[in-house]
Amino acid sequence: MSSSDPVVAFQGEMGAFSEMAARSYFCEQVCVVPQADFEGLFNAVSGGVCSHGMVPIENSLMGSIHENYDLLLRQELYIVGEIKLRIVHNLIVNPGVRMEDVRQIYSQAPALAQCTEFIRSTAGVEAVVAHDTAGAVKQIKEENARDAAAIASAQAAVDYDLEILREGLENDHRNYTRFLVVASEPADPVDPAKTTVVYTLDHIPGALFKSLGVFAMRDINLLKIESRPLSGRPWEYVFYLDFEGHMSCEECRQAVDHLEKMASFLKILGSYTLGKTVEGRLREKRVAP
Repeated sequence: MSSSDPVVAFQGEMGAFSEMAARSYFCEQVCVVPQADFEGLFNAVSGGVCSHGMVPIENSLMGSIHENYDLLLRQELYIVGEIKLRIVHNLIVNPGVRMEDVRQIYSQAPALAQCTEFIRSTAGVEAVVAHDTAGAVKQIKEENARDAAAIASAQAAVDYDLEILREGLENDHRNYTRFLVVASEPADPVDPAKTTVVYTLDHIPGALFKSLGVFAMRDINLLKIESRPLSGRPWEYVFYLDFEGHMSCEECRQAVDHLEKMASFLKILGSYTLGKTVEGRLREKRVAP
């Protein structure tokens, strides 16, 4: 691997959906570096330990991941890509454990929330929040738990030599997570592309309407708008906006220039190529037992 090869930070243990997204976006052999939490992920990229970060930003069932929107505002990184990964949850156990043996099911809170129908159907079983999905698998393996299971990717079962009791536990099989790829330098996207900006407005009537109008008058399609509380200013908000096109496009540049004139703060988070939707693929085992 050369010094120019990407090194990608992700939150969680090996076998996490974020790791699968990183390998799907870059390549199977990409160097990945697990991080304990999302702030550690951003710090690894901003500090130069990793060249890129794979950041989950939105799930099709559960909505936005607000912590990562806040980190995009605070950290000086650029969005340089995206990918949408199909999320399939599996019930994973130590070899020989049967469904009737299971008394606790461990997983990350969003994964448990995406599988509520299955969990409710298992009488006498308690859902227990873990730090991440693959980490829950690692935990039940290390403890050789005979009365517990974990909800995680099939890749996690492969990596930790455990068994899958049930597949496709999610309430709705149209379950996707959109990941952003972040880096310390901006990208040079190709069409179809999108741009993400974050901005604040003075608290006056019609301000948000007028800010969105700069795109409408130029026939620029808006893809998503997200509001978050503005720290230190109760009941005021910061707005994240995704729109079609990139900053090399004259209409997009004019729209953002227009928006900047009416915004009290504006930051361009990045222009990047529109991401593909992919199915996670099982790969060879990558962690020691």
